[in-house]
Amino acid sequence: MQDIEVIAPNLKHSLSGVTTTVIRLLPIQDKMIGIRATGPGLPDELPHIRLWKLLLLPNRKRVWHARRNTEMLMGLFLRTVFRRNYKLLFTSAAQRDHSGFTKRLIRKMDALIATTPQAASFLEHPATVIMHGVNTELFHPSEDKQALRQKLGLPEGVLIGCFGRIRPQKGVDLLVEAALKVLPNHADAHVIFTGRATKEFEAFQTEQEQKLQDAGLGDRVHFLGERPWEEIVETYRALDLFVAPARHEGFGLTPIEAMASGVPAIACHGVGAFSAQIKDGETGRLVEKDNAAALAGALEDMLQDRAALAAAGQVARAHVEQNFRIEGEAQAIVKVYRHLLDEG
Repeated sequence: MQDIEVIAPNLKHSLSGVTTTVIRLLPIQDKMIGIRATGPGLPDELPHIRLWKLLLLPNRKRVWHARRNTEMLMGLFLRTVFRRNYKLLFTSAAQRDHSGFTKRLIRKMDALIATTPQAASFLEHPATVIMHGVNTELFHPSEDKQALRQKLGLPEGVLIGCFGRIRPQKGVDLLVEAALKVLPNHADAHVIFTGRATKEFEAFQTEQEQKLQDAGLGDRVHFLGERPWEEIVETYRALDLFVAPARHEGFGLTPIEAMASGVPAIACHGVGAFSAQIKDGETGRLVEKDNAAALAGALEDMLQDRAALAAAGQVARAHVEQNFRIEGEAQAIVKVYRHLLDEG
């Protein structure tokens, strides 16, 4: 077995963007460097080591790559209490001022990665900017959308998707408001949301569903709940258009996952890395954030010309292949690992 040089902790049971990052990067990085994930909620096939077994490894220099406060804290604990020879690395996607506690943890890291220049500006310490990429072999266009929709139980017509947690931060209500304006003009159009509403936001989802019912659109906007990852990947391919209406986002992978699947995307200026991902007017549209009217206008424009919509999907796929392949992200992160391991 390859010697373990990097530990990538995932200290959260539920699926999240950070967990997804670990799941998609490790199989590629494992071909470049000895790396293992640790923690709950990870697929069995992922390169993995049980958390307690870390203390049984020979105490040689390794990188501990944290992506959450809890993981920074555990890395510090293992280094100071158990005297593990860890170089501590933290990746931040947050585009906001960090809490005092987080800032104290960040100061104790040996190196920092930020997923966007904006995220780097909030770290107050030098950071390497490495933008996320996607697996263009996993995310690819469908050869037969109709057959795929039948398999997944999805409606025919023009299918618009929005994936992520059901909460105001993700702009679910903005897309609902836009759908109320646009769907009456396009009788074959449907919207699907995937993702669960935690208990805190169940009333929020109910409110959105009631708006749609009151407008007679309850059968054309579908809340599918949390779906298995493999199904999400296939659902991207079944879409004609993807919308990421988030008000706040750390990075935001969903538009490039959609574009890699041959689906153009609409997202918001100044949110996450959306402005860097989407070529406005070519691979999709960028609209003003927190603006349901602007979102409705972009939806209307794209739905009016179905041939242009399909052509934008082809351009989007080529754009991701050229600029957002996951191999480039993995290589850049491994370069940071090597630098830390080579330090005296």
